Amino acid sequence: MNRPRQNRSELHQALSSPLTELHDARLARPGVRLILKRDDLIHPLLPGNKWRKLRHNLVCAAELGHDTLLTFGGAYSNHVRAVAAAGARFGFTTIGVIRGEEHLPLNDTLTFAAEHGMRLTYLDRTTYRAKNSPSVVEGLRKEFGRFYLLPEGGSNALAVHGCAELPTEIDVPFDVICCPVGTGGTLAGIAAGLGPGPRALGFSVLRGGEFLRGDVTGLQIAAYGRPSGNWTIDCDFHAGGYARRNRELDTFITDFADRHGMPLDPTYTAKMMWGILSLAERRAFAPGTTVIAVITGPMTPVP
Repeated sequence: MNRPRQNRSELHQALSSPLTELHDARLARPGVRLILKRDDLIHPLLPGNKWRKLRHNLVCAAELGHDTLLTFGGAYSNHVRAVAAAGARFGFTTIGVIRGEEHLPLNDTLTFAAEHGMRLTYLDRTTYRAKNSPSVVEGLRKEFGRFYLLPEGGSNALAVHGCAELPTEIDVPFDVICCPVGTGGTLAGIAAGLGPGPRALGFSVLRGGEFLRGDVTGLQIAAYGRPSGNWTIDCDFHAGGYARRNRELDTFITDFADRHGMPLDPTYTAKMMWGILSLAERRAFAPGTTVIAVITGPMTPVP
């Protein structure tokens, strides 16, 4: 049964987020100003880059007459959670194709998704690695019928266009804008949306994330026909890999919360903030540099 199509007018609203300056002695000593772009406050169930990456895709799905969204993700995927919330909010049926075998009881992420109407199905890890192949996608269409396909992590050309809107909301001069990088869509969009002068710096949350440079380039070409050439990715603050953490990262998270009363998400934002503060202490930013740090996800768990 199709969901009612209430509230879809909200899809045409470009929600923005506030700026908050962070004062820290580790920044003051090298003369760096750090301003947080609090995208975690955009929407209670679709925080940060999830809203930016999904919005244009949802508009496109609606315009093409789709009532069903299908996407991929791991068992702890914030993207899967966001797609489920978006489906419930905007009247789409949702299907989540989850990597690996089903484990009961469901974890909090998948429980949230199921409670918001998402149908969960599972692919073994070998098949999941080929999830974008025509044979796997065709098999899913035979099983579930017609659907609008959202890639893992939500990064595609439309997502890049959504993230490119972010720099236009910043009303203070800045030199560098930073974000965590998982699939590359957010960095690709932010860099593409910059005017002359500022550059974008991404922090890979993946071990061996050098391949992301090619992914970001590919996303910019898909969205705009060419790479913007004004961004770099730092691959030194992954803390062991995706969703992993080490003692140094844990120490940073605890210290940051003590100093600023802000709990950082260890998967994404903590790694970026750890990178920014470490580079500032190493004098990697010139004195007088203003840095924007995009908080791409919730500081605290979504209820």
